[in-house]
Amino acid sequence: MKINGTPYRSVWRDAQDPRLVHIFDQTKLPWSLDILSLRDEAEVAHAIRTMQVRGAPLIGAVAVYGLAFALQKDASDAGLEQAAAMLVETRPTAINLRWAIERMVAHLSPLDPEARVEAAYKEADAICDEDVQVNESIGRHGLELFQALWEKRRPGQERLNILTHCNAGWIATVDWGTALAPIYMAHDAGLPVHVWVDETRPRNQGALLTAWELGAHGVPHTLVADNAGGHLMQHGDVDIVIVGTDRVTRQGDVANKIGTYLKALAAHDNDVPFWVALPSSTIDWRVTDGVTEIPIEERSGEEVTYVHGLDEQGQAARLRVTPQGTKAANPAFDVTPARLVSGLITERGRCDASAEGLAALFPDQAG
Repeated sequence: MKINGTPYRSVWRDAQDPRLVHIFDQTKLPWSLDILSLRDEAEVAHAIRTMQVRGAPLIGAVAVYGLAFALQKDASDAGLEQAAAMLVETRPTAINLRWAIERMVAHLSPLDPEARVEAAYKEADAICDEDVQVNESIGRHGLELFQALWEKRRPGQERLNILTHCNAGWIATVDWGTALAPIYMAHDAGLPVHVWVDETRPRNQGALLTAWELGAHGVPHTLVADNAGGHLMQHGDVDIVIVGTDRVTRQGDVANKIGTYLKALAAHDNDVPFWVALPSSTIDWRVTDGVTEIPIEERSGEEVTYVHGLDEQGQAARLRVTPQGTKAANPAFDVTPARLVSGLITERGRCDASAEGLAALFPDQAG
C-alpha cells in the first residue's frame, strides 16, 4: 500500500544491507511514522512481544527473518532448534507464527549448516512474497461477496455498511491485509462502501490503525465505541461484519481479538452476515475445539488501566483511567464458535465455517 504516495510493505529488507530488516513501529502509529531496523533475533522477539509488529500474518513474516538472524550466529541443528523455540513462544495465540517457523525449520533442517543462512533469507523472502499474493486473492474473493450484497441492496440504500473489529489491514500483513483487502478493492471498484470501525479496546487498534489505514486510502469510515455494534445492527445500519483472525480450527472456530465473539452474537441475533477473512496459514489443522484447545494470551493489565494518545498540546501521553490499586484482567483474544460464522474467505475462495467446508477448499491439508 502507499503512504504519501510511496509504496510500502509492512516488512522489507534494506536495499544496501540485505541482512537488515525494517518494520513500522506500530506502537507509534498514527502519531508518527517510525521505522525500526531489526538486526538480530532478540530485537525481532522484542518487537513481536511488545506489539511493535502485530497482526498474525505479519508476525510470522517478521519472525522468519529473526530465525535467519539467529542462524548467522549458530547454524547448527541445536542453534536452529533453540532459535525456533524462542520465536514461537513470543505470541502463543497467533498460529501463523508457528506455521512460518515450522516451514522454515522443515526447509532448513536437511541442509548443511553452512548453507542454512542464505537459504533462510531466501525462504523468508518467499514467505513474504506469498503473503502479498494470498492477501490479494482474499481481497478478490471478498470483493465478489460485497458485490453480491450490493446487488441485493434495499430500495433507496445509498451505501454498503461494513463493520469490522481490530485491525486486519495491510499493516497487519506484508501487504493488502485480510478483512480490509476486499474493502480496499470494493472502494477502488466504485462500490459505495462505508466502514464502522470498532475502537477495539484495550489497545485501540481500530481507532489507531484501521482508521488511519482507511483514511489514507480514502475509504469513508466512522469510528464507534466497541459496544455500539449491536445497536447499529438492530437499526439496520450494518450490512455485513468482516473480521480477520489469529487462528481457525479445522471445524471453523475462530480466535480473534477480544470482543469479536460479542459482535458475532449480535450479528447472529440480527441476521447480519458475519464473515472471517484469513490466509490458509491461519488454519490450525491440529485443533478441533477452539474454546478448549486454543491458548488465549493474557497480556499486561496496564493495557486496560492506561490509555495512550495525544494531549491537548498534541504531545504523546499515557493516562491512567482507573483508580489507583484497581487490578485488571486482559485476555487478548476470544473464540467465536463456527455456528456463529456465516463463512470464511480464503485465498482459494469462500467456504462454510465447518470441517466439510474447509476440507472442500483444502483437501491437500485437511487429511
